[in-house]
Amino acid sequence: MTERQSTTTAGDTADVVILGAGPAGLLLGNLLQRGGVDCVVLERGTREHIQTRARAGFLAAHTVRILQRHGLADGLNRDGQDHSTCEFRSDDGRFRLDYSRLGQGERHTVYPQQALVSDLLAHYTDAGGRIRFTTDALDVRDTGTDRPTVTVRTADGRPGHWRARYVAGCDGRHGAARRSLPAHTVRHHLDHGVSWLGLLADAPPSLDAVGYGVHSRGFAGHMARTSTVTRYYLQCARDTRTDDWPDDRIWAELALRLRADAYGPLHQGRIGQRGVVHLESDVIEPLRHGSLFLAGDAASLISPSAAKGANLAVLEAELLAEALLDDLAHGDPAGLDTYSARCLDHIWRAQEFSHWMIGLLHGSPGTDGEARFRDSLRRSRISALRDSRAQQDWFAEHYVGVGALRAA
Repeated sequence: MTERQSTTTAGDTADVVILGAGPAGLLLGNLLQRGGVDCVVLERGTREHIQTRARAGFLAAHTVRILQRHGLADGLNRDGQDHSTCEFRSDDGRFRLDYSRLGQGERHTVYPQQALVSDLLAHYTDAGGRIRFTTDALDVRDTGTDRPTVTVRTADGRPGHWRARYVAGCDGRHGAARRSLPAHTVRHHLDHGVSWLGLLADAPPSLDAVGYGVHSRGFAGHMARTSTVTRYYLQCARDTRTDDWPDDRIWAELALRLRADAYGPLHQGRIGQRGVVHLESDVIEPLRHGSLFLAGDAASLISPSAAKGANLAVLEAELLAEALLDDLAHGDPAGLDTYSARCLDHIWRAQEFSHWMIGLLHGSPGTDGEARFRDSLRRSRISALRDSRAQQDWFAEHYVGVGALRAA
């Protein structure tokens, strides 16, 4: 594998400068390069960092179809695992939903995001794609013109800039794209008041389903990643420090909330990664500002409760690639003009389902009347999901992403 790295930092140009080498940025780079568009990816991290960063792992059916359509699914076709069942455990017992038999009959593919990133990176660089690692984009200027400029700083501290026709901001909520938005940009933000301790255990999955433990002490989640690694979540206090949770305490709390005494023990192993996640949602409107476009987490942040983040990123990258190719190769700007509205429709549908899931899985702190009311609502939601076929079909369609993320 070759990797083209520039030896200069000033006066560099490309038709499209892509900020960020996550799923959105790398998919966009692959599609533009194949379409003959001169592009470059600027990534603040190292190659090793982006290829080992453990993030999402559930790919919706529409995401798999996009990757297969463009010949980028060799890794997930070989190593991805079909997944179609979730199990809910609460004070009222447990029940399972095989969502591949409900709704539109779709399922997930379990494939770690770092593996997907590695696949996309290999396709891009093997075909000669330009990428600059350890290059920190500082800001995007002149977005109201047809020659925007990205100011950068390399790992050795040298300043530089890239000029482009368009800039695609795929660099997350704290990246240069968001920092460069005009003051009149609308930022919708919601803090759900819930925090999770996210855990990656060197242990095989303990059940053949996504496990949702709804407990008075807080939510617990079980999500397979590979045959030897499992992702767990524990609802925790907002001020939690990871060193407050040694392995023994983690396994004891997981066993309690997932009711291992009633439904079987958990496979235990070393906790290799732990971090506190605050469940927040935000959306930027619009997603286009002149020659600057947003995709992935730069466009919207969604809570991990419904596994929509990476799937939204892939959908947005494909829509943006098609629109840029139409404009740059054929002089047709219609796709760029409608890009923001099309993506925001998908984003808000996904946000609504994510918000519903948060209400389904989490109780309210305290014992006052409002907390008891919310907990009763949660219990009613779980009961309806267990007993109502109509509710199950609705859940399946949105959970897999067909309803919330139907391709435009």
